[in-house]
Amino acid sequence: MWLIDSEAVATRITTGSDWCLFLETSAPFAGFDMAESGRVEVASISGEAPFADHLDETESALSEMSAPDSGRIAMEITFDSGRVRCETWSGDLRLSSK
Repeated sequence: MWLIDSEAVATRITTGSDWCLFLETSAPFAGFDMAESGRVEVASISGEAPFADHLDETESALSEMSAPDSGRIAMEITFDSGRVRCETWSGDLRLSSK
């Protein structure tokens, strides 16, 4: 997933093959087909996504959690109206809001 700030800088949040959480500056790419494994769709945020409630807000804090063997495994982004947690779970990216 990508977060795009007010200056149009896109930060990609994804997982690595070692199940760590990666953050990188990267422009969003088009979706692609993975044959029998399905299709990856890249689309604008929907009302159901954890970040939807925080559009146009400024981040007020960021905390990270790491594991000795794999590095960063989670981070929590705090906004005035709540928090979004990004974490890896068995190699998948999971997002939740509080």
